[in-house]
Amino acid sequence: MSGIPKSPSHDARNPAVLFAALGDQKRLWLVSRLCHGGPTSITRLAAGARITRQAVTKHLRVMEHAGLVRSLRRGRERVWQLEQPRLEEARRYLKQISAQWDDALERLRALVEE
Repeated sequence: MSGIPKSPSHDARNPAVLFAALGDQKRLWLVSRLCHGGPTSITRLAAGARITRQAVTKHLRVMEHAGLVRSLRRGRERVWQLEQPRLEEARRYLKQISAQWDDALERLRALVEE
């Protein structure tokens, strides 16, 4: 890289990095494929994806940086798998945000009904 220190917003543990990685339709599709198919090679992920293997690799690297996937060597091929703890972290964030919205809507309802 360029030697420039990364800002805290580019820290892989930052929730913004996690949701930025999940904020792309192709990457969500890859997450779904990995959820249903388990550890899979890039060749298999690219099959039927309407994108090149190079594009799949690029998306997987973004997801890897966010801690969503990791690759393992199996014989001569490299397979990619989801990092379940990181997906669970996303679920917890969404649950927390949902609860905050529910609370805000309840306060608004109470205010309107006064």
